Amino acid sequence: MSYSKQINFAERLSAQAEAKRALLAKFKPKPTITAPEPINRDAEREAKREELRLARLAEKEKQREARLLREAAARETQLAAEQAAMEAKRAERKERKANEKVDAQTRRAARLSAYQSQAITDSL
Repeated sequence: MSYSKQINFAERLSAQAEAKRALLAKFKPKPTITAPEPINRDAEREAKREELRLARLAEKEKQREARLLREAAARETQLAAEQAAMEAKRAERKERKANEKVDAQTRRAARLSAYQSQAITDSL
């Protein structure tokens, strides 16, 4: 510790001033480094906005296509139901016509047999 005893007052003052300068140097603003090309914030914002617009447009298009598919499926279902109803109506009409034809034939046969039986009884 003999070293500390050899330091005089002037040396302590100079050491203190040097330490104070070093401390103040920390707080001095550093020279800024400029980018080789300035950043264009407006262009970045516009690019993000355009990207968002395209994403929304794609989403709308996807929803529109899904809606069109649903509508087409609904139309096909409705058409199939109408066609089935028409087929059932047609089948019912064919069955009714066939029954009417059979009824007409049986009435005709009954009339003919009645006529023939009457003719036979008349001829006797």
